[in-house]
Amino acid sequence: MDTTSIKNLFKLKSVPIEPTPEPLSKNNNNPNDESPEETRKRTYHETGYRDSSRTNGNHSTLSICLDAVYSKFQNEEKEMVEKQKNLKESYINEQKNRETEIKALFVSQETKEEQLKTKDSEIKNYQHTIENLKAEILDLPRNPEKYNIKATRGASAKFWIGFFLLIPITLYLGTFYISTSYSAFFKSFDAKSTIIQSVLDAQAFSKAWNEGVIEGAFVTLIPFVFLGLGYLIHMFWENKTRANYIKLGLLFIVTFIFDCILAYEIESKLYELNRTFNSPPFDLKIAFTKIQFWGIIFAGFIVYIIWGLVFDFVMKEHREKDKIKNEQEIRQKKVEFFQEKINILKKEIEEILASIGTIKETTIKTRGRIEELQNIIDGVIIPTKDYKLYASEYVQGWVTFIGEKIAVSKTEKQTMIDDCIATYNTNLETVGANSDNQNLVYLSSL
Repeated sequence: MDTTSIKNLFKLKSVPIEPTPEPLSKNNNNPNDESPEETRKRTYHETGYRDSSRTNGNHSTLSICLDAVYSKFQNEEKEMVEKQKNLKESYINEQKNRETEIKALFVSQETKEEQLKTKDSEIKNYQHTIENLKAEILDLPRNPEKYNIKATRGASAKFWIGFFLLIPITLYLGTFYISTSYSAFFKSFDAKSTIIQSVLDAQAFSKAWNEGVIEGAFVTLIPFVFLGLGYLIHMFWENKTRANYIKLGLLFIVTFIFDCILAYEIESKLYELNRTFNSPPFDLKIAFTKIQFWGIIFAGFIVYIIWGLVFDFVMKEHREKDKIKNEQEIRQKKVEFFQEKINILKKEIEEILASIGTIKETTIKTRGRIEELQNIIDGVIIPTKDYKLYASEYVQGWVTFIGEKIAVSKTEKQTMIDDCIATYNTNLETVGANSDNQNLVYLSSL
């Protein structure tokens, strides 16, 4: 096998290295005016030829020699200051960018932490406000004036007392007016009936309905007329104006007149039962002299006034109670509003904490990358493709000697060459300069 065919085994594809190293100064003593790269390649080739002649092309020795070749190449690259500067320029720029990124991350983290403090402060303020509102809700019924609420303390107790008093009074008025209205307009008296039985008939309600729908409806609904009049008294009394005072006076007069009519009718029927031929006809003058006449009036009218006053008192206390209740509801709504604000702030805090965690993680990774870049900058960058180029020249020289000078059979010679090529490929794998990684750089920290 001739030298040309052996060299073809190791011919590499031409792949440019970026950045391109500065060319070596031309050797003025070079008669062929070779470029520094050609001179360097020739030197490695000749060195391989010479080393092979010393070891008779032994592939085991080639492995040791290639380690020495790599160390030599490494030292040569280290001495090429300008080339190293060009190779490291991209790493230096990246390091500067990473440092700028670190500063930006630090500013972003500080901003997030300030936001965190602000939101924590807002939550504390809202929580303090909620505690105050809850305390006010509990204290409002006891001390309404403390919160500028015009409501009487203990309004709730007074309301319930008045309410429970109003129920029996209402039942009394209903019973009284059902009975008296039936006795006055529909009942027929007899001599056996006492005055009480004539006025208050226990069966007035059922008797009225037995006599007809009109009679039943009249005695059933007439108490509501008086209750309605009592309600109007409350309404007119609530707004103290001259017109309302006049209306209020007219209501009392109408109620009194109606009670007088009922008492007059009942007393008239009782008078007719006991009337003699010498008795004068019954009139108002006679009615005014009868005790039972005034008893019927006051049994209804006075109680009616009492009912109206109690009803007015209950409504007033209910209004006082509502003032406090409304203020409590307003504060409760504020509590819910501020609690919702707190929930929103807590979600925002979680997002900020997650963002800070991401920033810290990114910062750690960036700092790690800066350290890696610094190690690269401090070390020596070995262009693996360049090493592969010169190592192949060395092995070509080694194999050339085998092909030209080793006197063995063609088969044995081919076996020796194959072993040398395998050793060469193993060396490329070891230093990271295999064919798959030709565009990578190998870092050696010296």
